[in-house]
Amino acid sequence: MFGFGKKTVDLDQDGLRQRLLDAFAKLECPHVCADLTSNGIIGDVRGDKGKVVVELVLPTPALKDLERLEHDVTAAARGVLGDGVDIELVKKFEVRPAAVTRGGPSDLPGVKNVVLVASGKGGVGKSTVASNLAVALAEMGCKVGMLDADIYGPSAPTMFGIGEGTRPGTVPGKDPNKPMIAPLERYGVKLMSIGFLVDTTTPMVWRGPMIASAAMQLFKDVSWGELDYLIVDLPPGTGDVQLTISQQVLVAGAVVVSTPQDVALADVVRAKVMFDRVSIPVLGIVENMSWFVCDNCNKRHEIFFHGGAKSAARDMGAPFLGDVPIEPGVVAGGDRGKPVVRDMPDSASAQAFFAIAREVATGVAKLAFDQGEGFAAPSVTITGGNIRGSADKGEKKRGLPIL
Repeated sequence: MFGFGKKTVDLDQDGLRQRLLDAFAKLECPHVCADLTSNGIIGDVRGDKGKVVVELVLPTPALKDLERLEHDVTAAARGVLGDGVDIELVKKFEVRPAAVTRGGPSDLPGVKNVVLVASGKGGVGKSTVASNLAVALAEMGCKVGMLDADIYGPSAPTMFGIGEGTRPGTVPGKDPNKPMIAPLERYGVKLMSIGFLVDTTTPMVWRGPMIASAAMQLFKDVSWGELDYLIVDLPPGTGDVQLTISQQVLVAGAVVVSTPQDVALADVVRAKVMFDRVSIPVLGIVENMSWFVCDNCNKRHEIFFHGGAKSAARDMGAPFLGDVPIEPGVVAGGDRGKPVVRDMPDSASAQAFFAIAREVATGVAKLAFDQGEGFAAPSVTITGGNIRGSADKGEKKRGLPIL
């Protein structure tokens, strides 16, 4: 029936193609969606020189449990075709936006998903997590940008090894009188930070509205190009920058970083509540500085306790994305401008960051599939000192009132 040698397999014979599609419809894309056929995960299915080629249209290059999906698809195909036909899987990637406007253009043309990396307090390693998350996604084949939105304490120039005095160029914009900033690039990540535009040895003595305005310029006056993910390193806390971004940018979701101590976990709760109020999905919690392995005794030490962030995530109904150990290579890599996922990819910390990147990308993909055509970004208003979010599809986003 299938021919011999290099003859093309005829999938139109005996309804083979439909039987394959029916078999694939019984499978799921791990952690994202069911029914590979109707959800578009199965693309072209064709016979080609004695084999059957199945195209997988994956929602992200960083899909969690991709090997399981490949195994299931191959097994399902063999169940229909038998063992006498070679099966080849061909992968292509179509990252979908998890947040879209209805009937209008995106805030950031070309940027599919904005992912915020936040913390309720400083000193928990949020910038380290954001930098390594961005590079890990790029290493796995995603188109990635990173915006360092911490105006008071920009860290991207140091963490990515951008030399003092290096300035971004410009490219023509839609308005011929207003060129766009061309982001710098390092390790496959497009970068923008206030640290590329000002003297970082001079303190930024600015009031809140000025800080928020500067952060928005870094979003919207930059020629980001085509990106699957724009990772945003937020300043710590729940202040002006966070609120302004919530109002003026379509955000796919947020990652909250903590350490295991109770004082840090209390701030995680506040950060989670803030994102809930402005209707931004929390993709999950990361526990940084989770444990340490001594070189001499090769024993694991939980310096700041362990597992607190996982318990907090469970209590808040948020996913737990993973824990990152304390390793000298993380600090040294950041100081040298070489994120650990690039500098020491086989280290425990790097492997933790790669796993977290897969969790984040898969979580964004699930949101995109769950929302169908996408959800309208919420409007955020401030009345009487209280934040009020609205996900009403009919409402337009309002500007931040400057009081």
